[in-house]
Amino acid sequence: MTITDILRQTTVQAIGLLGSIGTLTLVLFLLLYIGIVLPTVWSRHSYRRNAARRTMTTLLDQLYRTARALRNLLPW
Repeated sequence: MTITDILRQTTVQAIGLLGSIGTLTLVLFLLLYIGIVLPTVWSRHSYRRNAARRTMTTLLDQLYRTARALRNLLPW
């Protein structure tokens, strides 16, 4: 069994378990975590840590604004 077969089988199982939206959300979360959060914590270079921290702050701020806007749309 090759790595591509394992990834294909895992993807099919994830879609069956989580659905397509859940799988997409999981993949996006993992990409953001690997691409932004880990460099923020583990990079030896301060400029990489600062850049990753700024990116993470920007994304979290946008997520907060979106959540606040959605909350204001709710009737209660």
